[in-house]
Amino acid sequence: MSTLSPRQIVEQLDNFIVGQVDAKKAVAIALRNRWRSHKLPDEMRDDVIPKNILMIGSTGVGKTEIARRLAKLVDAPFIKVEATKFTEVGYVGRDVDSMIRDLVQTAVRMVRKQKTEEVKDKAAQNAVERLLDILVPEPKRSQNPLGKLFGNADSEAAPVEEDNSKKPGREFIRKRLKAGKLEEQVIELEVADHAKPMVGMFSGSSLEGMGDNLQDMVSSLMPKRMRKRKVTVAAARKILEQEEAEKLIDMEEVSEAAVELAERNGIVFLDEIDKVAVKGSSSGPDVSREGVQRDILPIVEGSTVMTKYGPVKTDYILFIAAGAFHTAKPSDLIPELQGRFPIRVELKSLLKADFEKILTEPKNALIKQYKALLETEGLALDFKDEAIERIAELAEVVNEQSEDIGARRLHTLLEKLLEEVSFEAPDMVADGKTELTIDAAYVDERLKEIAKNRDLSQFIL
Repeated sequence: MSTLSPRQIVEQLDNFIVGQVDAKKAVAIALRNRWRSHKLPDEMRDDVIPKNILMIGSTGVGKTEIARRLAKLVDAPFIKVEATKFTEVGYVGRDVDSMIRDLVQTAVRMVRKQKTEEVKDKAAQNAVERLLDILVPEPKRSQNPLGKLFGNADSEAAPVEEDNSKKPGREFIRKRLKAGKLEEQVIELEVADHAKPMVGMFSGSSLEGMGDNLQDMVSSLMPKRMRKRKVTVAAARKILEQEEAEKLIDMEEVSEAAVELAERNGIVFLDEIDKVAVKGSSSGPDVSREGVQRDILPIVEGSTVMTKYGPVKTDYILFIAAGAFHTAKPSDLIPELQGRFPIRVELKSLLKADFEKILTEPKNALIKQYKALLETEGLALDFKDEAIERIAELAEVVNEQSEDIGARRLHTLLEKLLEEVSFEAPDMVADGKTELTIDAAYVDERLKEIAKNRDLSQFIL
């Protein structure tokens, strides 16, 4: 994060998202301000809180992708939640605190992965020793049955302790292991039997956290059940490395680091915020919507949420809310919640030029995806510029004349365009046809009904 300027952040986002410069600038500034706040003196740092962002724009214009790519760029804990999933306290459903619990869980996975990487070499060494214990077991000592019966088995001289790691047979197997000559050999391995979580047992809104804690408590009290599996040496090595890494990691340290990471660097993307906005006086289900806003408010303002990893303060978590706001307006949100999203950016509807760029420019653009998919069958697709231009033109027109679903319209058009090719590809290759050119005539032929009637009712996602 410290090495990326706002301009560089925008340039990185340009690799995946076309257009929407205002939104990219807003998130880049918010991210850089977070880094700047970390550099402030302690007495001032606590007073500098993130400026949350409200993105306004129709579906498919890049709201979620901007937030997701931003979090990936800086390796920050990130979760995407829909505001419609939450219900007011007292209703059946998820409570708003669960978004923070999910964020901390994401941070725990990130920290654990980092710690696992740090102890990877040591875990690999320990796993090899355990493999050698299985491949070169210690010979069982024969005991005098009469001596055991009369209780004088221990009176024999204690055996001299030997360093098993240097025994000739063990060293021979170690060299073969290192050379990879035993990878396919099947061995019997004793592994912990992880019970499946009791999904749905605690589904009430206020019981989510209690259910997690109770399940953890019960699993910690019960002894680990072990079962035997027959696996190859290669598979056993991975299992043992994972077990040894878990032994070397201090979970208390992981929990503390994860909570701090979530508090200082966490990003929560709150989608569909417009669906809980209420116009004027409300009754019926709308009461729950306004209640959801009231419940979200303390989380966004800054409060402490109890999780199984400890209390988490939400004061410095960056919240990015988004919504289409077709039927509602940002002013329909309760005033207190509006005040917690001071930065508002409006994402523009996509035009023909944008669709052309989306089809070709991003790192894993749609055209590149379809080419790669059909190359696996041995069929090479060649998209002419005129074909790409025609697809983009159709996407723009249909979005104007029916529902505007942004870039998702391209998925619809390309699936319809390549439906027959995708179905016939194996037979085409078997008949010796390994290349196919997609030009404007092909596009018009395959999409002539859509082009003629502009009726996409059967293809709208």
